[in-house]
Amino acid sequence: MDGTRRADIMPGISVMVELTEDKRTGRLTGGRVKEVLTSSPIHPHGIKVMLESGLVGRIKQII
Repeated sequence: MDGTRRADIMPGISVMVELTEDKRTGRLTGGRVKEVLTSSPIHPHGIKVMLESGLVGRIKQII
């Protein structure tokens, strides 16, 4: 699953996110969702979340 639907995202799930500083390289970082930051139900670039590690990025894959 990709991470474009907010309904698919809940705290505690494992995801791969693209951090803001990694946009140019496309490098993905893994972690568990702590908080969902995007309020809209769908976002074409991925739902923005905060990971338990404190990093913020857009979901590219749900593991």
